[in-house]
Amino acid sequence: MEGKSLTPTRTEARGLAPQGPQDWLSPFSGFSGFGSLQTLRDEVNRLFDSVFRGFGETAQAATWPSLEVRDNDGEYKVTAELPGVDEKDVELSVQDGVLTIRGEKKSETEDKERHFSERTYGRFERRIALGDIDEDKINASFENGVLTVTAPKSPQAQAKVKRIPISGKTVH
Repeated sequence: MEGKSLTPTRTEARGLAPQGPQDWLSPFSGFSGFGSLQTLRDEVNRLFDSVFRGFGETAQAATWPSLEVRDNDGEYKVTAELPGVDEKDVELSVQDGVLTIRGEKKSETEDKERHFSERTYGRFERRIALGDIDEDKINASFENGVLTVTAPKSPQAQAKVKRIPISGKTVH
């Protein structure tokens, strides 16, 4: 806003009243003075955009990489999209039925060379609670930037599943 005051001077205030019937149609048209309400709205939007610019990126980074978890009859299948990440930069571990995927996506250029970027860089970690799995039989593959982890359910977990029949009538 380059030092402009949002409070109009006495001379500018006279120009704030609508001059004709068409000026009553929109609060953003027909005004003079310190510009228009449209200009004021644009300046306020620009201010909020600059203040809150980093918040969406932080939320995105917190849920990166994108995951897909499938619960098949005898196993869990976890797929993680890791475009631009080398297989050697990914680490998998499992403890107490919780699968941990961690790694780092390294930047291809230095920040001083970057004009604009919506890409995500840096370290990441995702934890997925799978439950009672056979930790000795977990396997993983990495192809074309997609990590696929298959974790068989333990025989005890499979035995614990109880199917509940659904009847058409409401039970009171």
